[in-house]
Amino acid sequence: MKVTSEDFLYYFKQVVEVMETERDYLCELDRKLGDGDHGVTMTIGWRAVNEKLNNELANETDLGKISSVVGMTFLNAVGSSVGPLYASGFINGAKIVKGKSEVNDAELTEYWLAFINGIKDRGKAQVGDKTIIDTIDPAAKALETSFTQSQDFLSAFNDAVLAGEKGMKSTKDLISKIGRSSRLGERSRGVQDPGATSAYMILETFLKVVKVKNS
Repeated sequence: MKVTSEDFLYYFKQVVEVMETERDYLCELDRKLGDGDHGVTMTIGWRAVNEKLNNELANETDLGKISSVVGMTFLNAVGSSVGPLYASGFINGAKIVKGKSEVNDAELTEYWLAFINGIKDRGKAQVGDKTIIDTIDPAAKALETSFTQSQDFLSAFNDAVLAGEKGMKSTKDLISKIGRSSRLGERSRGVQDPGATSAYMILETFLKVVKVKNS
């Protein structure tokens, strides 16, 4: 399949809407583990991205520039630890698609693997720490394995999102080991991690966009 710069711009717009819709839910999760502001933080970051989508990026066709501007804009708008994580992801992904106005299955796979690796390299957390990594690491492994076998991005990314969902849900049973919530110890068990949840939403939204495009 071919995914264009226009598709990516539409995708990022959809993420803006998802974060607005899910803001209170993400805050509710975070109230049980931290400051209770994760939903607000995500909407602040994505509203800033939306401004760029409506202005500077409105007619942009270079996928590399789109992805890097999204990453830097999110970083500049968000002061919390999540800012550098997503900035690293989108800027790392931008290197794969620099100068391209459309990408094929293999390039899409490389883009999302680079996105996830960028976050992992920045965050230094491990699977089981009850963080964003519990969603994105299994998603990356499923994407790579599935695409190697099928050479079909849509089916591989579907597998990735399913693996990410399983990882996200697994955080309910984990004790937080990193960040403010780690101070809760055993009390952090029983609540789904908000960062793992918003990361899943970002992946799931892309899957929905490419499914519609391919239908």
